Order: sequence, then C-alpha cells, then structure tokens
Amino acid sequence: MKKYKPLLTAILLAFVVQFAAGQQFKLIPSGYFQNKGVDVMAFDDIYPEGHQGGVSLIMHGNRVGTNGDIRFEPTPGQWQPVPKQNDRKVDASANTITAFLSYPDSSRHLTGFNPMIYPDMQFNYTVTVKGEGNAVVVTVDLDRPIPSQFIGKVGFNFELFPGALFGKAWIMDKQTGIFPQQPNGPTLSEKANHNHAGNFNPEGKASAKHLAGKGYSPIIADDIIAEPYAVGKRFTVRPDDPYNRFTIESKGTDLKLFDGRMNHNNGWFVVRSEIAAGATKEAIKWVITPNVVEDWLYTPIVQTSQLGYHPNQPKVAIIELDKRDTKREKPILYRITDSGEKEVTTASGNEWGQFLRYNYVKFDFSDVKEEGLYQVKYGNSYSAIFRIAKDVYDRGAWQPVLEYFLPVQMCHMRVNEKYRVWHGHCHADDARMAPVNFNHIDGYVQGPSTLTKYKPGDVVPGLNIGGWHDAGDFDLRVESQAGETYILALAYEAFGVDYDATSIDQINRITEIHQPDGKADMLQQVENGALSVVGAYRALGRLYRGIICNDLRQYVLLGDAMTMTDNVIGNEDDRWVFTEDNPFRELSTSAHLAAAARVLKGFNDTLSIQSLEAAREIYKVTKVTDRVKSAKIQAATELYIATGDKEYKDYLLSETDYIVKNIGRIGWFIGRAEKKMSDKKFTKAVREALTGFRAELEKQGAETPYGIPYRPHIWGAGWNIQSFGYRHYFLHTAYPDIFSSDFVYNALNFILGCHPGTNTSSFASGIGARSATVGYGLNRADWSYIPGGVVSGTALIRPDFPELLEFPFLWQQVEYVMGGGSSHYMFLVLAAQQLLSK
Repeated sequence: MKKYKPLLTAILLAFVVQFAAGQQFKLIPSGYFQNKGVDVMAFDDIYPEGHQGGVSLIMHGNRVGTNGDIRFEPTPGQWQPVPKQNDRKVDASANTITAFLSYPDSSRHLTGFNPMIYPDMQFNYTVTVKGEGNAVVVTVDLDRPIPSQFIGKVGFNFELFPGALFGKAWIMDKQTGIFPQQPNGPTLSEKANHNHAGNFNPEGKASAKHLAGKGYSPIIADDIIAEPYAVGKRFTVRPDDPYNRFTIESKGTDLKLFDGRMNHNNGWFVVRSEIAAGATKEAIKWVITPNVVEDWLYTPIVQTSQLGYHPNQPKVAIIELDKRDTKREKPILYRITDSGEKEVTTASGNEWGQFLRYNYVKFDFSDVKEEGLYQVKYGNSYSAIFRIAKDVYDRGAWQPVLEYFLPVQMCHMRVNEKYRVWHGHCHADDARMAPVNFNHIDGYVQGPSTLTKYKPGDVVPGLNIGGWHDAGDFDLRVESQAGETYILALAYEAFGVDYDATSIDQINRITEIHQPDGKADMLQQVENGALSVVGAYRALGRLYRGIICNDLRQYVLLGDAMTMTDNVIGNEDDRWVFTEDNPFRELSTSAHLAAAARVLKGFNDTLSIQSLEAAREIYKVTKVTDRVKSAKIQAATELYIATGDKEYKDYLLSETDYIVKNIGRIGWFIGRAEKKMSDKKFTKAVREALTGFRAELEKQGAETPYGIPYRPHIWGAGWNIQSFGYRHYFLHTAYPDIFSSDFVYNALNFILGCHPGTNTSSFASGIGARSATVGYGLNRADWSYIPGGVVSGTALIRPDFPELLEFPFLWQQVEYVMGGGSSHYMFLVLAAQQLLSK
C-alpha cells in the first residue's frame, strides 16, 4: 500500500489545486468580482443613503451586504454625511477595483433635497478591493491621520440586510448570537459629531440648529447608539447556511456588530472597524470570504401576471435564467381543475437573449382563450396560479385604489373602515408661511420672498381642506396633488367610472370606507385634490410649492398622521406652506385644473368654475421660455378642450413646428385637441411626426424581454413604466392606425408580476395571487400595506442586479406615491378593460 501513497498524494494535491483554481474571485467584463454564484461589487452604485453603494456582496441570487465604506457614525441613516466619490479605477491585470473618495462633499452640506451636516474634518482616502483566491481583501488608506477629537468616530462600515437575518445565527470569535427581530438594549451615550460641525458651504441655507431640533433628532445619529452585540476579529454570518455564509476577518482594529435600528427604525445591522489613532496606510484591512456553492445555478424564474389575463389579451410568460445555464426545458401551460392539473400546451420557448445579468426565454400562449385557472411550468419552476377570464379586471383589480388607497391617503380627514381607524382628523392647523431664504428638507426651498402678502410665520387660512398625504411623508406637493387630480379627471372622462364604495364628508371631515354615499368615488377624489390646490391658490394668490411639517422629527413620524401636530392653529408645531417661482410646474398645474374643471361640472359647479378660473389666470400670467413651452402647450390643450376658445387653438397652431420637433413629449396629449381643432394642415404635421415617433417607441420596447423600457435611476422603474403605458393609451386611442395597444398591456403586465428578478410579486398591494404586502406607507412600521397602493418596484443594484426586497423601509423599492403610481395603475387596468371589451 505504501508504494501508492505518493501517487495518491499527487492526485489529491492536483484535485486541491484544481478546486482552488475554480474558487477564484475574478473581475468580469461587467466590472465586478465573480466566483460562480457569488459577486462582489465595489463603488458601482450611487445611493449610499438608500443602502446602495460602497462594497456590496451578492450571494447566490441575494444581496446580503452593502455600503462598505468609511462613515462618521457606527449606524448612519439617510441624513448622515456620505463621502464624495472622485474616481473609480478597475485594473484587470491586478484584479483590483480602487475607489478614490473624500470628505466632505460640500455640495451637500446644509443644502439640497436631503441636507446633511458634515463634521469639521477634511481628508482623502482610497478603498481598494482585490480578489485573492476564494476571498476579497478590502484595504483603506488615508492621506492623513484622524484628528484626536474624531478618534473612535471614523470607521469602515458594512451593512447587513436585516430582513434576511431575523432569527439567524452569527459567530464572532467565540461569541455566538441570533439576529433579533427588534433592536435590543443596552445603549451607549457618546459625544456627537454635531458638536464639531464644519462650515463647508457658505451658500447652504439649511439651519443646522433647526435640523437638529430638540430631543431626539434623526440627523444626530451618534450620540446614543446600541451597545455592540459582539466585538472580535473574525465574524461569520449565518454559519449554518451554505448559500448565505460569509466571514469577515479584520487584520487591524476590532470588528463590532451594531444594530442600526436603535437610532433609525429603518436601520440595518452594521459590522464596523474603527480607524486607530495615527493610522494611514492600511488603516483598515478586511478579508471577506463568502462560501461559494460549487454547482449552484440561479433557479429559473417564471414570470406571469399575478392577476391573470383577458381571453383576447396577449399572454406571454417570461422565463429568467442563469446566463451560465445552457440547458433548455420546454415550458408547459397547465389548466388547474377540480381534479388537478391538465396540460394544455407546450412548445420550445423563444430565445430572447441577455438582459442585465440573466438570459430570457419567452413562452407565448396567446391562443389559449378558454376561461379558467392556469399555471406555467418550466422544469421544476412554476409561475403563480393565474386566471384567464373575461371578468379578470372586473373586481378587486383597479377598485382597491378607489376603495382603500386614495381614501387612506386623504389629508384633513378622519378615515374609518368599520372597526378600524386608518388615521384621525389630521392637520386641521394647516398652515403657516415658511421662513424666507431657507433650505428645508425633502426638496422644499423658500427663496428671498414669500411671493405673497403673507409674512414668514403668518397663518394662511383655507389650507386645511382636501389633498392627499404623499406616501409616508405626509406632505402635499403641488405636482402630486394637481397631478393626481389630473389623472383621475382623465380617467373619468375616458371610462366614465361611477363606482361608489366610500362615503366622503368634506364638511364634517369623515371618510367611511365601504360605506357608499350615492356619489361617484372618482369624482369625489377629483374634488378632494381640487379643494387643496384651488383653495391654496385663492388664499395665497398663487400656487403653493407644497405643505410640509416644519421639523425633521415630525417628518419621520411612523403612525397616525393626527399625531404630527396638535390641530391648534398658529403655534410652533404647525406645518409650513412654501411658494416658488416655477413656470413649468405652474403651467402643468394650469393643465391639470382645466381637466378637473371639466369633470367637476355638474358635480361641484362652484369648484369647477374656480378651477377653470385658476387655470386661465395661471396660463395668462406665467412667463414662458423654451424650457417650459411644452407645459404651456399642455395647458393650452386642456383649456381648449375645456372651453373651445379660439385663443388656445390659435396658440397651438402657432406652435406647430415646436410640437412636431418635440412630439415624443407632446404627442400623447395633443391628439385630443387635434381631433377637436379639425385643421388639416396641423393634423398632417402631427400625424407625420407621430409616425416617426412610433419607430423610436418600438426601439425602446425592444430593449427588454418585457416589451417595455426598463430604465431605473434610484427608484424602481415601476412608476415610470406605468406612466409610459398611461400615455400610450392616448396615443393608441387617438391614432390606432399608427400605434397598437401592446404597450398598454406590456406596462400592465410588468406591474402585475412580469418584471426582472426573483420577486415576481404584483407591485399593486393586495392585488393578484402574490403582491407587495410590505409597503412604504403610513403603516410601514407594522410591516403592513395599504390595499391598492402601488410600490415603486424592482430597483437596479448597479450595474446589473434587479432587486425587490420585502422590507418596509426601502423607499426606492416599496414606496407608495401620489401623482402617479396607484392612479396610473388604475388607469391602465381600466384601459385594458375598455380596449378588450371592444
């Protein structure tokens, strides 16, 4: 036996070498490290305050960690300083990615949509990520040591997605634990970086004192933190799960495991190493070793509408595959009967090709028209069960938007649903005039004048009626209020929906869900939007920019909107009303109010007259430049349809050249006016331009296997896709010989489950076999949802990972919204219902 030992040793050594060679993190052309089913991305993404940035880890189809970078707090939130990324270099020969970063980013200090307060410290640093065998090594080099007052305050953080970790195990050296469902004490008190605020942007108009507020403030995230669950040198996540197990080993300062939810309800778990005094070169050095399952392939995902299809509707299942998967199965359509499943049809799928990181196969079963329950099978993967039926859109499809979502979002109301109170009568103390020269939060900025007769701090009467809360933020933006009103008005004109399931009492400020009052709910909601926008216009003498709470503690409220203020007019907790000089928004609102005036005629004649008067006045006084001309054309279109006045027709004819050159933006709404104008020359010019635009739309549709463009920036692309389909309805109905109805159905199917990634839920909460039942709405702290709310949808983790997590605090994936979102979804369903019934 001894003579065989050298041979066995050699064979074993060769196997080990071959196995090790197969377990390598190598840079791929997409610009990140890959080792079979595990990817490490580095500084490809752009949104660290939304948990998208720095070093990220994707294991076997799931993003498990992100935002590996230097931060000033152990558990930062969305208002804490983020670095400025100056450059990123990929070196394939060295198998490295190096990011060049610095603090502060003065462009974000006390200014902008999300103002931040940067500590008084400036430094540059690099983060180098290198693939070394079955691990990646992360090294941080600073250009100078950390000043003494910031020792213990600056460190390298790596955030762990909590939704996948509750009840799961971890090991830190010889310590063990379970990730808890809720953050657990004790807490630690530390000196806050806020005590050392810098002065990096003299033009910044946000007030550090105001942002910090009194008591707890979300912008101060390091004065009270959770005591670490563990401290050590080697940390392993989910040691029992080969698909999610990874280890972080620090070659320098200790690792600490923090719970970010102690500071921010929307926080993540954080692994952190602080930078030691005097350290510059290799101030941080981590070795991250994910477990790689050797034979893992992405499980095929079968994507269909979670709600189903009308018999006459195109029906295509999209099958998403690992791009390394060369095996092909035949998709099979089964009918689900009371005696089990029965095969209906099968065929080789049509190869579409690669999109993002996956390959796609399409299975068209449009010829199947028999009503019933169905399911598509591909190998061992199944779609959700769906219906084919003529009444598929007749109940529980678009109705939850009117029955639940819009009533629940109503401001200045108590909203009841039988035993349940969704929220009490809120914001009866709206609103006081905002201070001048002030950069607030969430995009609200007041210039050097209030632009009205009211002085800062004055109570502006007439603002405490109508409107809807925007998602979980509770503010009323003019574009969301007027925009929502507009979509509902066009929907009423197009579909004549007189559905009544809700009682809305604007006098006593009570809304009762599932308590009909004999009035069309859609018209009552148009009225609700117009009451806010027109009421504010008449009170202020101009449009508002919006109404929003005055401090950050109010802004992050989780719970009943009634508790935001005391409902007593004229004290310090009242919301503020902002104004602005914004011709584009003003002219867009003119268009919106003109449409509202049309449908309110005969329902609320006084408000109809007031809406039209406001629309006319805004159109007349707003200054126009080439940048806002498209908005004036939209306003003229809606005013001409509302009044038939020659003034608006003449203006549209005078802008024929501009309309033709910008038909991609204008074509969807100009058609209704063009039909009414009956001007042959104008009609010819518009039709010729639209014929050329059709080719561009077809090109966009061919970008993805879904027949619809998917171009997310930060938020998931669902809202934009719904808007795309909504606009296309008007193109198709005005010019059916030029535009088919396909984009309407494709957009609707995308929202209802035919979208990239593992999560095939319907974006419309409570609609379909599986839907987004964890949403970013007023009840998000309860991991719940609002029926009929439509979430932002599948986001893109750059460069190529589509993701829709079940986590209530990711606004860019599961947020509800006004001025689109749900109302666009409702419009699409009604459009499909109408088109398919012809």
